[in-house]
Amino acid sequence: MEAFNEPTWQELAEKHWAKPTTKARKVRSDVVKEIWDLLETQKFEFRSLVALENLQLLEKYLWPGYGKGASDFHTLLVAFMVTVKRREGLPSWTVFNQLPENFPSFFRRLLELSIDPSRHISVRNHILSFLIAAFQSLDSVLVRKECAPLVSISLWHHLQSDEAREQRFGENTQLRKSWRAFARRFDAADEQGKKKLRFEQSWLYTMLTSFINFLYAGSEADHAVLVYCERFLEFLTDIESQLPTRRYVNSLLHDLNIPALIRNSQLYRQQDSALFRDLYSLFQHFAFFPLDDHTGIEYDCDGFSKLHYSKLAKLQRISLKHFKSKLTILALSNYGSIEKRDELEGHLSSLTDTEIVELAKALGFRTSYSSPVSAPVTRDFLLDVIILHHERRKTFREIVQELTVLPTDDDLYEPSLLRNESYDGSRSLAIPKLNLQYLTLGDFFWRSYILFRCESFFEIRKDLEDTVKRTQPKTVGMESEVRFSGFSRMALPIPKPGILEVAAPKVGYTKPAFVKAEIVLDISKLADSVRKEWDSLKPEDVVFLLAVKPPNADGKQVNGHVEEPEQMKSGIRHARAAEVVQVFQESGRTLRNAPVEEADGYAYKPRKRRLIVNIDASAYAEDQARKGKGKSDLYDSINMIVRRKGRENNFKRILESIRGLTQSDYPLPDWLRDVFLGYGDPSSATFMKLANRLASINFRDTFLDWQHLVESLPGKAVEPDVNLDGSFGPPYVLETDGTRSTETRPSKKRRRDGKEAAEVSHEIVKVSTYRPPNNGPYIYDRPRRNLVRFTPAQVDAIISGTQPGLTVIVGPPGTGKTDVATQIINNIYHDFPDQRTLLIAHSNQALNQLFQKITQLDIDNRHLLRLGHGEEELETDVSFSKHGRVESFLENRFGFLAEVDRLAANLAAPGAHGSSCETAGYFKSVYVTPAWNKFWHAAESSSFDGEVIRSQFPFYPYFSTAPQPLFPENASDDQLVTIAKGCERHIEKIFTELEDIRPFEILRYPRDRANCLLVKEARIVAMTSTHAAMRRQEISDLGFHYDNVVMEEAAQITEIENFIPFALQKPKDGKLSLQRIVLCGDHYQNSPIVQNLAFRQYANLEQSLFLRLVRLGVPVVNLDKQGRARSSIAELYRWRYQKLGDLPNVTNGEEYRRANAGFKYDWQFINVPDYKGAGEMQPSPHFIQNLGEAEYTVAIYQYMRLLGYQASSISILTTYAGQRALIRDVLNHRCARNRLFGLPRIVTTVDKYQGEQNDYVILSLVRTSRVGYLRDIRRLTVALSRARLGLYVLGRKEVFETCFELKEAFDRLLSRPTSLMIVPGETSPASRGVDDEADATEMTGVEHLGQYVYEMTQAKIKQLDAGQLSLPPPEATMADAEKEEDIVDVDGEEDEEPPLPEEMVT
Repeated sequence: MEAFNEPTWQELAEKHWAKPTTKARKVRSDVVKEIWDLLETQKFEFRSLVALENLQLLEKYLWPGYGKGASDFHTLLVAFMVTVKRREGLPSWTVFNQLPENFPSFFRRLLELSIDPSRHISVRNHILSFLIAAFQSLDSVLVRKECAPLVSISLWHHLQSDEAREQRFGENTQLRKSWRAFARRFDAADEQGKKKLRFEQSWLYTMLTSFINFLYAGSEADHAVLVYCERFLEFLTDIESQLPTRRYVNSLLHDLNIPALIRNSQLYRQQDSALFRDLYSLFQHFAFFPLDDHTGIEYDCDGFSKLHYSKLAKLQRISLKHFKSKLTILALSNYGSIEKRDELEGHLSSLTDTEIVELAKALGFRTSYSSPVSAPVTRDFLLDVIILHHERRKTFREIVQELTVLPTDDDLYEPSLLRNESYDGSRSLAIPKLNLQYLTLGDFFWRSYILFRCESFFEIRKDLEDTVKRTQPKTVGMESEVRFSGFSRMALPIPKPGILEVAAPKVGYTKPAFVKAEIVLDISKLADSVRKEWDSLKPEDVVFLLAVKPPNADGKQVNGHVEEPEQMKSGIRHARAAEVVQVFQESGRTLRNAPVEEADGYAYKPRKRRLIVNIDASAYAEDQARKGKGKSDLYDSINMIVRRKGRENNFKRILESIRGLTQSDYPLPDWLRDVFLGYGDPSSATFMKLANRLASINFRDTFLDWQHLVESLPGKAVEPDVNLDGSFGPPYVLETDGTRSTETRPSKKRRRDGKEAAEVSHEIVKVSTYRPPNNGPYIYDRPRRNLVRFTPAQVDAIISGTQPGLTVIVGPPGTGKTDVATQIINNIYHDFPDQRTLLIAHSNQALNQLFQKITQLDIDNRHLLRLGHGEEELETDVSFSKHGRVESFLENRFGFLAEVDRLAANLAAPGAHGSSCETAGYFKSVYVTPAWNKFWHAAESSSFDGEVIRSQFPFYPYFSTAPQPLFPENASDDQLVTIAKGCERHIEKIFTELEDIRPFEILRYPRDRANCLLVKEARIVAMTSTHAAMRRQEISDLGFHYDNVVMEEAAQITEIENFIPFALQKPKDGKLSLQRIVLCGDHYQNSPIVQNLAFRQYANLEQSLFLRLVRLGVPVVNLDKQGRARSSIAELYRWRYQKLGDLPNVTNGEEYRRANAGFKYDWQFINVPDYKGAGEMQPSPHFIQNLGEAEYTVAIYQYMRLLGYQASSISILTTYAGQRALIRDVLNHRCARNRLFGLPRIVTTVDKYQGEQNDYVILSLVRTSRVGYLRDIRRLTVALSRARLGLYVLGRKEVFETCFELKEAFDRLLSRPTSLMIVPGETSPASRGVDDEADATEMTGVEHLGQYVYEMTQAKIKQLDAGQLSLPPPEATMADAEKEEDIVDVDGEEDEEPPLPEEMVT
């Protein structure tokens, strides 16, 4: 904060670049030098760099004034500003689009500075950070063009010899062609071009030699050198982790023996080099990753073993040929006995130093280094080179398999994990990153598993520490007994758990199969609400058993000071995870099956619960091994059990799902694999490039009429079928065969000049139609049709989604993504009746919205299934859950069997035909089918004469309940046949339904029925991405197969959760049936929420597959018409999207043409100065509030309610959870108990409200010192796009108007007065038009508005007392779900509830 307000930077900015100007701003070298010198004196402190970046030094001064004459300091400052933006999570490269022609020279200058030994190591470290950012941004054309030559095949000039190069050419014939192509390009270049090519081929080698010299500098490296080497190792790891950059670099690194050089360096062995060693382990993982660097093909287990054994065989041959007397045993040993490091060392120990050198040469390793490399080539070094090449390393699959999914205290407090928590961007981290591209699918799964596991353990540790802190542990008495003086609803003190059973290990394992334990819970003092939460524990829930001691309870001191590691500070001495098996009452009955606990006819409070759990077997085995060595039994010290909220505690199942994928054969269809990994043609997975593209598709009710059809296909020639004349109505079948029509369309200039007209080519779309079948005479037999008049962009999305392949739909707010997805599903359902569709969304709310729209279309309910929680929130009359669907089937069974009885009565068929599905099937074959056959034979014999049809129809009594007459008098013969066929279909459907119900009649167990429903019956299955991740293995094992995936909110789902829905099935006949993937989302809005800053920004865990595909250049369909907000409100965020227009309803609709009663403007930014001398406050760390904005927000809400606005039409949003809590407090105090006001529909954070909308939104921005996380324009886009009719934004003008990233939005927001302008005397709804002028009154501040509202309230009360007015009807208060919202950490600013006392025990 001090740096941001530093007068020096502010004064410099105001003097040289802050003032707006229309002229080209020239950069003065003395100003640049002054900035540099000030930063240098501060040792380039990050806070100062952030201050300069906030002052828009890069955008307004450095880059606009950059040119050939720019100084080194100028170049370096540009790079520094980019690294700051990268660390802050801001767009880094868009600024260079202003003067793209200067970027190559800037980048070249920076490369030269990076190898300048005269530059201070800290400056080179900043340059390296810039280069890391560049190599992670290869989707930028500017960046990719400069980076690609640095990692090309020209690097192989630096291999140790021509023989080494020839050996690599022999591995792939294409390599020699690439080498010759480079040579030809070099020979054809002029002298300047050759100089450039020489620099590019030597730059990385020079960087490597410099790095090696730092490693072997002699004395112990200082901190700056260590940090630089860590950063360089991160740089190499990033290069190795993407195939395009790895392809030639990996060979050079192994040729230089970089892994061995690092391992044998002094720096590696330094005590303070723990991070460096961890980074080396990560680098080694990628350097030795099992794949072909040139083809990108991953070695499977057999291929990897063959490659490994071929290396050992070569070692044995050379040993026998050159060192027979000393290495005969090695040469004759089996591979398994010589692939371990210690055994290889033992075999090679007999060789002299000279012989070691000769062996290394014979094996093809480099044994000497030319100047300027100063690395000593010792015996130990060469031994390490040989052993690293031949030892067997664990594969990533084996590593993942060994990592536990249930954490212990050792896992939670692992130093590397704690290091991630304190990440501030100044140093590297030893964790993998999610990149633009991946080496293989296995590589993607490995990275995802490591990161998700780290993130999960971080969240668990935070929850445990918070819970322990709330319980306030204290030691009592001489024996230091631990007592808890506080309380947390998530924890209970317990006696030590009793071990009930330790099962024998399974075959091939050493750990017990399970360890069953009993835990006694004392719930006698808990409030009912808390007790019910504990009673709701269910099997497979994970709980944590803690051994808690207050910090410094042991009183250990070092050098007179108390030594308190992080774990000791928390009070958690030991932690073990356990899975719930069952919960029992005191009586021994299971809780779920027990009757209501009563005593003498009255419910009483239970005192005890017995919890049966399975303790983590791996941890238990290790604990017993330590106990056998004389250590104390840690289970004796367990004194607390902790549970977590359900939605946060699903980590185990998700980790197991990812681990299962890692061990699998990677279920992804071939047509999608390369695009997913990021290679090849980005458009290769779209339907236009696939061989199975459909030439003809029945679009049914997608188009409402012929005019709609023509308008929806601009640029295409729409031709009716040759058998049809002119235009006709739907349904439409569209056929494209790739042919194009050519029409002459002269341009104006050609017509003027008399030149020949230009030919314009159009794709021909042939349109045909058909008569939809008559499904029966009843009203409910009629199909439900689409009523949405889709726009051309929406139609493009529907066409692409109905075709096979990958469809990516970018849907700005209000553009109808859900309607598009629904129509795609509808088309697939009808056109491909044998296919099944999986429907995925991030949240239950979005899934339910989509599901509800599906139920309104012509889709049979029996084919719909909703899995997971949240189904109960569906606003439908029927249940679509598994058990609800089963019950519905069984209920429908009785209705259909009753229809069978009616049919039997119609046909006078004796017997109980409607007693079961089986008897109904028999009845159909014996009675119904013959009756129809007889009827149709008679009709056909009479050439379908109307009188014959009427007289011979056999089901008049049955259809007596249908609208009469069944056969109208004036109907033609064709119409009568159609009606008869409809009746036949109606009856056929009854027996089809009964045939589908028959399995549920046979199966007796609910679980079997539910599984049968999923596997056999459901054709559209909906679930959240989290449910899919949790249940992947279970669903896959059932044999569930599907052909299509439609994913809503795809940009809000982490990449691994994006992927798992593609992998819920096993290959069928060796092939995956997945044919379509439709991703709907908006990457311009919020990304997935990740709590930890290190995982979010450094590891890029917040990356979604949707965003990565967009970055890769996969073709997308941009929806371009919004129908949610007034055009004026949409203008606030329209600039974020390509050509976002408005639908007619937002200009023609009555509510859009009417002004907002009592307000001059339909949107307004309201500047809120300090209230009572204060702006933003932090009553506890990261819990940010602003009382002035909270009071102003509630005052506006009260004002609107007094004017007659519905409370349910108003939503209050804020950017911080602390402000949300404050606004709720003010509302509860001023409005909750007053019927004049009531409570608004919801008070929540912007992040939680994505995907929602309301008529009126009041938005509090909170911050008054700096912009904060709202600087991420994606969040502001969400905030501004939630309102339909009115938006009122409260904030501090001075803070937000100067923010570069928000400039476009705030230029618009500040174009109107920044004081609230109200129109007295109006009530809702207003009679004034939105464009009509009105006399307005300015509210000068919150006090002014508060007084005005108070006077209005008093006037209302007087009217009530006089009987002139009645109280408004009570409305529902804020949703319960909103009250239980989780506090979400927001971009870099952890926002959590303060440690207030929880509900006390009774």
